[in-house]
Amino acid sequence: MAPLWLPFKMASLLPAVLMAFAALPILLLRGAPDVWEAPSLDLRRTKATIEVEDETEVLGLPGWKRPLPSRHYAGYITVDEDHGRRLFYYFATSERSPTEDPVVLWLNGGPGCSSMDGFVYEHGPFQFEYSDGRTHITGANPFAWTKVANVIYLDSPSGVGMSYSDTAADYNVDDNRTAHDSNVFLRIFFQRYPNFQSNVFFISGESFGGIYVPMLTHEVVRGNEAGEKPYINLKGYLVGNGVTDPEVDNNAVPAFAADQSLVSQRSYEAMLTACQGNPYKHRYDQVCQDMVGSLVYPLYSELNFYDILDVCLRDAPDNNRQAKTRSVFKNVVLKLLEDGLRWPLGGVIAGERAHNWKTFAGYEAPCLDYWTAESWFNNETVREALHAPSVSTTGSFYICTDRINYTHDVPSMIPIHRDLIEEKGLHALIYSGDHDMSVPHTGSEAWVYGMGFPATREWDAWMDDDEQVAGYTVEFGNLVFATVKGAGHMVPQYKPVQALLMFSRFLERKTVHKASESQPTRLTQTRISNVEL
Repeated sequence: MAPLWLPFKMASLLPAVLMAFAALPILLLRGAPDVWEAPSLDLRRTKATIEVEDETEVLGLPGWKRPLPSRHYAGYITVDEDHGRRLFYYFATSERSPTEDPVVLWLNGGPGCSSMDGFVYEHGPFQFEYSDGRTHITGANPFAWTKVANVIYLDSPSGVGMSYSDTAADYNVDDNRTAHDSNVFLRIFFQRYPNFQSNVFFISGESFGGIYVPMLTHEVVRGNEAGEKPYINLKGYLVGNGVTDPEVDNNAVPAFAADQSLVSQRSYEAMLTACQGNPYKHRYDQVCQDMVGSLVYPLYSELNFYDILDVCLRDAPDNNRQAKTRSVFKNVVLKLLEDGLRWPLGGVIAGERAHNWKTFAGYEAPCLDYWTAESWFNNETVREALHAPSVSTTGSFYICTDRINYTHDVPSMIPIHRDLIEEKGLHALIYSGDHDMSVPHTGSEAWVYGMGFPATREWDAWMDDDEQVAGYTVEFGNLVFATVKGAGHMVPQYKPVQALLMFSRFLERKTVHKASESQPTRLTQTRISNVEL
């Protein structure tokens, strides 16, 4: 049963006890069995070095039977008072040194997918399991990113996950408004938690976060330069298997399929011939489009393309929400390929609505668990613990929602990356699970090399703490590109040990190499796609 404790000073033990007991009936209101215990006092907290607004602190969680691994906070920040537009966040402080460790913002993609995906499935403080019709916390996550950082999980834009607005028109959104709102969120966040203002700050994300992260990073830099308060101590950003540029992303998919022998070299070369070497540029040519479709259709309709080494989950509790049979899913894929390869089966086309699986086809993302997170965040007892209104106020929580209408209005992130790294001097880690077919490493590698920065450390293996190859990496001054061997689209989910090593090394030393690893003595040939940047 989860102990409840409140921050207090030695001189106020009695009020703290009374407050905790007074809160107990509220926490037990839903009557969840075996969830809450009577409050206990943790004397280690009497000299807390970080003082913040206590009303946002998470005092306990259903099923967690001991003190939380560190201090946690959750709630809403209103980014537009007139519209009542709110963003939900979960802030878990570092389990090591909250005052010294970096603050890191985490953004999942979609667009329309909740960053609670990262909290539940990837690198949050807890491990979860769905059984007997509900989600349970089964223990602490030994590879949580909160081992080395203070992590903010943000549901953005409004309408996604737990975030909501009083104005329905706010659910029509684009790249620029999303970045603007997230910048407003961060300014207010650091006002709410002023003791973290001096910590170094990084922005991170994956998938369509490849759009969110550089856009927001650019907006924060702009705000800092314009004198917006408080100043945000931004030092860099991280993008995992990130959407970046429609030409690069689209051309990377068939190249990856050929590289992994998922299609024959003969078929791949025939497609390149039909598409004059560039499938994206000739996507409106019917012969080229047909060749691309015939090449990738069997792959998307049969494989778990988020991790081609993994199984495809088809056991969703709700049979109506996931295309469980191959025949149904093949029809979904055919619909997506009607107008050429595009997100979520390829690059995002600028000026168009950017879909997730639900907004386009009416189904959840194939092959993946969504029910564990949804069961948890739709639990009213959990919502009370997180200072969130009931489902009747916010709407149901979905890991990916069809509530928003998202327009991708910035054509390419490559010029933004160039400005942030070359002109603003920020550090960037671009990483890729090397078995993701959704946003393959072939594309990320192509645009990273294509920017033309001189290599300061050549392509070489990076090692884990057991001296095993964890992936491969190359460095261009402030820019680091790394692959994670055997990982899929959500790197921390598939390779949590290596992901934490990569994350912590980059935050501390701006490299993914071990401190003891010497410079490589050889140059390694690297395939680079013929992409115009």
